[in-house]
Amino acid sequence: MTSAPFPPVIALADPGPAPETYRPAADRILTGDPVQSVSNRFSSSDGRFNCGIWTGAVGSWRVVFTENEFCQLLEGVVLVKGDDGSQRRFVAGDAFVMPAGFTGVWDILEPARKYYAVYE
Repeated sequence: MTSAPFPPVIALADPGPAPETYRPAADRILTGDPVQSVSNRFSSSDGRFNCGIWTGAVGSWRVVFTENEFCQLLEGVVLVKGDDGSQRRFVAGDAFVMPAGFTGVWDILEPARKYYAVYE
């Protein structure tokens, strides 16, 4: 009897697929040119869980989170401003969660890089 092979363990620091570059929709950009890139390293079979590496250039844009996202900032400085008036500043080494339903502004103050894990 042959058993199915185990799926490989994925280390986010290992080389992965080439990043895909994009920008927020033009009507959401508030300042700068917040060009971003994402290198998705894992997707669950149902497509609801994804994780990888994201980078973003200086600038700000409106966000509407329909997903829950865990972030660990590896580089840079990010200011997250909620439509409720809240503000949180994150720097390299910080870990945080963006909950589904959050609306506000992401403001990248210094070029940023993060690990992300998203559940839709």
